[in-house]
Amino acid sequence: MKIILYQLPPLQLGEIISRPSKICKSPYVADVTCSNFEDPLMVHTPSLGCCGMVEKSSQILMTTIQNVRPRPDGKPRCSHRAELAYFLEREQKQVVAVNPALAEYVAESALYLNCINNLTLKDPYSYSRQTTYMNSRFDFSGTCKDGREFILEIKNVPQADYVDVQKKERKKYNDYADSCERNQKVAYFPDGFRKVKTDVVSPRALKHVQELEELVKTTNIRTILCFVVQRADVNRFQPSVLDPIYRKALQKAWMNGVEITTIQVNWKRNGACEFVRNDLPIHLFDTCGPQTKDETTKTLVDI
Repeated sequence: MKIILYQLPPLQLGEIISRPSKICKSPYVADVTCSNFEDPLMVHTPSLGCCGMVEKSSQILMTTIQNVRPRPDGKPRCSHRAELAYFLEREQKQVVAVNPALAEYVAESALYLNCINNLTLKDPYSYSRQTTYMNSRFDFSGTCKDGREFILEIKNVPQADYVDVQKKERKKYNDYADSCERNQKVAYFPDGFRKVKTDVVSPRALKHVQELEELVKTTNIRTILCFVVQRADVNRFQPSVLDPIYRKALQKAWMNGVEITTIQVNWKRNGACEFVRNDLPIHLFDTCGPQTKDETTKTLVDI
């Protein structure tokens, strides 16, 4: 029996004709055509372009934004929000969540239902949302079944490919990608625009992992970093090699006791989010990772 972790309200199919919107010029807003409406809609796109999945000609699934208040200046507001998008490959469509907020909703349901690997709550309500420790606000905190406190930080992972390389190098791997099955992709985090390729993609994500590491070293709190993989066509996860700063920080944090885990889900056209697995292989290091320390030799070994 499938576990449904989340259910979106009724969805409407639309096609993006421009982003940014030609009306308000915001990159967080797209103009979208929808068969249910005569005129194009202004649609909130919280993930910006989501690395190509929310751009011109993309097909998206939208929810209606309730109780939209008119602006004082009379300009229009967004009437809908992009939640899911179709990723077309080999004439088959994969539904991918493109609203980052959905990762937190999915994770909360997984937490409540004890679907996060090696994390069982003391009772279904022994957790809180948005708790501040040090200089960061983390998504969840609470008490485990054994009475130990925990902090759980969630990261959204919508991106995947057969190789984790820069866009300009991707053509070199076309033959390899064509030889792979559709479900053999690697999901990776982080991914996004940088002015300088040596910069960290997400300073906020880097701060989170560094402070989780500091907390596990200085307190008895369990610190857990959970990556919500928002698609079914992958068979592993890794911190992206395109952000070596974050990748090394994650490796270091894991070596010092930060727990790293995943939840993989499958989104349906009707907005249902199905739980797939919580044991997706994690390639934390350059070999097959993650790795652990051999206490006799103090070296890394594969697990």
